[in-house]
Amino acid sequence: MNILLIHGPNLNMLGKRDPKLYGSMTQAELFEVIVDTFPKHEFTFYQSNYEGELIDVIQNSLSEPYDALVINPGALTHTSIALRDALELLTIPKVEVHLSDIDSREPFRKLDYIQDVVNARFMGKKENSYIEAIKYLTNLKQSIK
Repeated sequence: MNILLIHGPNLNMLGKRDPKLYGSMTQAELFEVIVDTFPKHEFTFYQSNYEGELIDVIQNSLSEPYDALVINPGALTHTSIALRDALELLTIPKVEVHLSDIDSREPFRKLDYIQDVVNARFMGKKENSYIEAIKYLTNLKQSIK
């Protein structure tokens, strides 16, 4: 399975952000855990602090052979209709992931522009949110065959 994994703003600062919310892993360590957990999958990892770059990656993925998308949009979850609209273009399975449980945090984090254009959401379990998301996509792919 070929999976595109996109990280939004500030996720490059994992390991320096509040470990109670985000865990203690760096982004590189998180990506390594994902690759080690799913050795049969291929991953393309992309992180940007810029909304337009993320939208370009999503739009460009339309012509790439990806089987699925995992996205942690970071704070853009709560602000970006443009990112939501780009995700809506994709016909491959896509999931939203958050390290923390955004539904139980500050009121402004409860607004999620992404949730209605993804197949599922996984959050609140730090790196295990990603593991659950990729297992979900793997099972979904197998059930489609």
